Amino acid sequence: MDTPRASATSGSSPIGWAISDQPVPYVQALEAMNARADAIRRKEAPQLVWLLEHPPLYTAGTSARREDLLDPNRFPVFETGRGGQFTYHGPGQRVAYVMLDMKARGGDVRGLVADLERWVIEALSALNIKGERREGRVGIWVRRPDKGENREDKIAAIGLRVSRWVTTHGISFNVEPELSHYTGIVPCGIQAHGVTSLADLGLPVSMTDADVALRLAFEKVFGPVASTEPPV
Repeated sequence: MDTPRASATSGSSPIGWAISDQPVPYVQALEAMNARADAIRRKEAPQLVWLLEHPPLYTAGTSARREDLLDPNRFPVFETGRGGQFTYHGPGQRVAYVMLDMKARGGDVRGLVADLERWVIEALSALNIKGERREGRVGIWVRRPDKGENREDKIAAIGLRVSRWVTTHGISFNVEPELSHYTGIVPCGIQAHGVTSLADLGLPVSMTDADVALRLAFEKVFGPVASTEPPV
């Protein structure tokens, strides 16, 4: 049976779990996330997972290539300090910003990324979808034999930043976004595969249902959480 890593929450209070009901502008979210990360460093606030949606936009990670921005005038484009390349955020996509104290996890960044992947895979499993890792392709993938023998589509992206022992950014999980909005970029720099969502896979899952699956899976991987108010 899978159990949370012992270092994730040992000797600390439960990780906060906050959900914003309305889309949060990207700049406002970054300011709130970074302020909360600073408070965590100062031991003035508990760790937090913040679930939200954004208005339509593109973000560029630290490895983004300008040629992968195919339609620069379509949506606002924001440079961000997370790892990875270009990705899309918008309504119908659940973004989870993860603000964790890496000192409490033994400083294992690689292990944290693996746990974030397992978190998404566990949530998908609860929704009867098999999500998989792929060597050299960050994120969680779903096989699509209906679209070709070797076709795989990404259903969740992972982009993390670790600064002074506290993480920011996190995952994006496609529930029912407008998938045509991805055509303005080469998502994560990968051209050979596509992007999917729960709705695209034929699952009429509400955002609330997705949130329940994400919370139960998070607790399975990381340990207990406690509901709290969003930072904005």
